[in-house]
Amino acid sequence: MSLILNDAPEARLSETELSAWREIPVAVISDDLNRTGTMAAAIKPVGAGMAFAGQALTVQVMVGDNVALHYAVGFAWPGCVMVVDARGHVDTAVWGGILTCAAKARGVAAVVIDGSVRDVAELRESGVAVFARGVVPNGPHKGFGGSVNAPIQCAGAPVSPGDLVIGDDDGVVVVRPDQMDGLLDRCRARIAKEESFVERLAAGVPSFELQGLPPPEEYG
Repeated sequence: MSLILNDAPEARLSETELSAWREIPVAVISDDLNRTGTMAAAIKPVGAGMAFAGQALTVQVMVGDNVALHYAVGFAWPGCVMVVDARGHVDTAVWGGILTCAAKARGVAAVVIDGSVRDVAELRESGVAVFARGVVPNGPHKGFGGSVNAPIQCAGAPVSPGDLVIGDDDGVVVVRPDQMDGLLDRCRARIAKEESFVERLAAGVPSFELQGLPPPEEYG
């Protein structure tokens, strides 16, 4: 497979816009998008508290190979999220301490890999949010190419360069540009509604009543 390098997307969200998205839980976004755009359950942070929001720099690699990632870091812009289709292969790590150091120097906010990583202790201390399918000590090969800044699929979610990607302890969700209109306001309204629910639950109101569920005799 050859190495295909495309330019990074030009349309960028402002830091103010990204900061607003960091305040929205991934679960809330997923609910509002009718559970679409969410990556597979196996994609989890390597440490707690690694929340992020940024635009996607996409990478596709061959199984067990990370040469494209070394080139991709050179395309990274401050605040971007590197989203990597590593084919779901978990027996070879394609990301580790060296690439994390390089990504941090470029200002990368997060790395999401449908594959494995290693050097987890270093990754947790780096300040770069790292999400992956697995962890394994085996290192990668370098020689089979890949692509940078092309449409990919990562853990079941389609991702295009520049898409908004948000992650927290629950997982990762991808938001396309055409889905963004009004989404932030709807998510804030959903959060406010859930906060009201919590207050009423604490006051003893049954959850089935809050959910508007029918009487139990109507089931079964």
